[in-house]
Amino acid sequence: MDSIYEPWPWYVSGPLIALVMFLLLMVGKKFGMSSNLRTLCTICGADKTTEFFKFDWKAQRWNLVVVLGAIIGGFIGSHWLSTDVAVAISPETVSDLNRLGFQSAGKAYLPTELFDTVALTDLKSLLLLSVGGLLVGFGARYAGGCTSGHAISGLSSLELPSLIAVIGFFIGGLVMIHLIFPLLF
Repeated sequence: MDSIYEPWPWYVSGPLIALVMFLLLMVGKKFGMSSNLRTLCTICGADKTTEFFKFDWKAQRWNLVVVLGAIIGGFIGSHWLSTDVAVAISPETVSDLNRLGFQSAGKAYLPTELFDTVALTDLKSLLLLSVGGLLVGFGARYAGGCTSGHAISGLSSLELPSLIAVIGFFIGGLVMIHLIFPLLF
């Protein structure tokens, strides 16, 4: 479905993110998505088996609302506020990805070769997604937070560990896309 809406420009969305971060700082809260996984595991009973999950999850209810809002906002944005389902990437990148076997590059938001339900029947895709998920989970726990927590909330608080983590995220992303990714495909 075509939409008459355009993506919000940076000068609108950026200050809105800054406003939300300012409000969270004023009430003593820190934003981050990966902390919600800990909260959900605790709600499901993981606190009975592991010390890491023993905390007052009810104090994190506000952050679960943020996740719910992100899910609802993502749905609304993708179904009613998007003019195109493809990410605008350079023709050279599309060509490189096509050469690696990603024929959906430039045509879909995510590579359907990895993120379509058919990928769940392909052993290589399933293995890559599983290993990738474990590495992301381990990395978020080891870094003390995820990219959104460190890059948005931590840097807003001028925390040196968040700056170090964000630099590490960027270096890891560059190494992955330029050195490891071509070896996998």
